[in-house]
Amino acid sequence: MAEIRLEKLVKRYGSVEVLHGIELEMADNEFTVLVGPSGCGKSTTLRMIAGLESVSSGEIYVDGRPISHLDPKDRGLAMVFQDYALYPHMDVAGNISFALRLQKRPKPEIQAKVKEVAEVVGLTDFLHRKPAALSGGQRQRVAMARALAKDSGIFLFDEPLSNLDAKLRGQMRAELAVMRQTVQKNMIYVTHDQIEAMTLADRIVVMHGGYIQQQGSPEELFKRPANKFVAGFLGSPPMNFLEAELVRDADRTFVQGASFKLEVPEDKAATLAATTRQVIVGIRPSDLNFSADAEDQVALDLKVRVSEYIGAQSVLLCACGQDDVTVELKSETPIALGETLRFAVRPEGIHLFDRSTERAL
Repeated sequence: MAEIRLEKLVKRYGSVEVLHGIELEMADNEFTVLVGPSGCGKSTTLRMIAGLESVSSGEIYVDGRPISHLDPKDRGLAMVFQDYALYPHMDVAGNISFALRLQKRPKPEIQAKVKEVAEVVGLTDFLHRKPAALSGGQRQRVAMARALAKDSGIFLFDEPLSNLDAKLRGQMRAELAVMRQTVQKNMIYVTHDQIEAMTLADRIVVMHGGYIQQQGSPEELFKRPANKFVAGFLGSPPMNFLEAELVRDADRTFVQGASFKLEVPEDKAATLAATTRQVIVGIRPSDLNFSADAEDQVALDLKVRVSEYIGAQSVLLCACGQDDVTVELKSETPIALGETLRFAVRPEGIHLFDRSTERAL
């Protein structure tokens, strides 16, 4: 296992800077997920750690040792790519053992290692098959087994599930989670899929525009996002955002928009300035509950436009005045399109962001 530290990491392509002084520490035996939209710099960061991209400035440390000047083969890393990168003429055992054979390890040692990692990823019965005779998920497991066979202290995953269909992605996520409990290594995983990040990570690092927006546990980022981008990126369906004014009425604080006026919980109101200012109210779809008797100051009146049935849950696309609002609720709740319904807002589900900076208040 190894501790990894990125210190003021910068990447430039000519005059264009795509990573802006990344500062990040990844502890021993930690599953870190770099997540963000396309072009945010997550894969570039991973490739710089792997040695596949040069460092423009800054340094990468592994256990306190700078490694940015080392060739990829000398960094003690193993990497799993998006496109598997298997040798089609070799069987599964040959692909898994390729790096070990290059190192001229003893044959009994190679055979024992292949057997060991094949059991970890569930490939024991497929060792003599060629990649062409395997499914996409099985090929991805071969790529993971090949990385595990190197017995490196650090494993890098570059969007390994993005080529799989939705059902297989879910299955592979579960298998990765099980493997994570068996293989005690430091793992860095890059994905654009926030579901993968939330279900796999010990720590999520959200990136956007070449900057780290926030890092922390999945629960911390979901419940206490640092800014509007993180709040909207994590969570499915995504958070609703409504523009409002922060107003005081006697000893109570409200957020007032064109079609609503919600009371801010006391614990949140205590941290806000008393003066009126423009804010963005964030409410997750799951924090809206159908309640015809809810009081005005804790509810939104929403006109139902579309109802999407997805099994146990339904997702409603609604209108709050001129704004769109998504609601997630149990599918057995009787809903008629076109009617206006009242939904109570869970007090702890109200998130406030400064409208100019988009930072959480």
